[in-house]
Amino acid sequence: MAELSLPDLDPVSDRAVFRQIADHIRDAIERGSLPEGAKVPSEAQLMQHYGVARMTIRNALQVLQGEGLTVAEHGRGVFVRSRPPVRRLASDRFARRHREQGKAAFIAETEEAGAKPSVDSIEIKEVRPPVAVAEWLSISPDELVISRSRRYLIDGQPVETAVSYIPAEIARNTQIAEPNSGPGGIYARLEELGYRLDHFVEDVKARMPLRDEVRTLKLAPGVPVFQLIRTAYTVEGLPVEVCDTVMSSDAYVLSYELPAR
Repeated sequence: MAELSLPDLDPVSDRAVFRQIADHIRDAIERGSLPEGAKVPSEAQLMQHYGVARMTIRNALQVLQGEGLTVAEHGRGVFVRSRPPVRRLASDRFARRHREQGKAAFIAETEEAGAKPSVDSIEIKEVRPPVAVAEWLSISPDELVISRSRRYLIDGQPVETAVSYIPAEIARNTQIAEPNSGPGGIYARLEELGYRLDHFVEDVKARMPLRDEVRTLKLAPGVPVFQLIRTAYTVEGLPVEVCDTVMSSDAYVLSYELPAR
């Protein structure tokens, strides 16, 4: 353990021994003493340092894995989890200037953060919307919508999935219904079609991921997701798109500027 200095256990603490050990390793990760990708000391090394049984060490390591701080690689050991660059969701990310520059919000923000954005797994279908989506769009559940499903990546690491729903009578036979929606994304196409956007309403909640979300976003155990539902409104107050986004919580900071008036 010469490379990493961990404190000794506190014999008078009422905190369980395995939790003390987890605290020590977590602190080393947060301080940067154990950087991303670094190997955590082995079970044998930790047993020797703390003078405890193997099961105590395993319990401590399980705590860290459950928090999404570490990953276990079979036959290699436990490593500090590498995380994608944090993308800050700013309150102006859907400003018209981004569309006028030919960039969708995800691309504009990610490039501004100095990272490389990409999109894959694009799937487009004409379907009946979920009941809640129909309500948000103020349409009948029997009316058809164009759904655009895609996955977003930062520097090759998946960070979010999104499904947009646009009334089919608006999007059918337009570039919105094509895999490549063109410069500025679907919001630029909506405005070209005469639907000038005025504002967006977002509802955000945190939850644990579903099984397919864990697989699609390659989430570590214990990492929750943000689910963000966004509705886009025109200047006439017409809802023209609902986007259901699921984001890895450790890849985002939600940052908003709110007026005090």
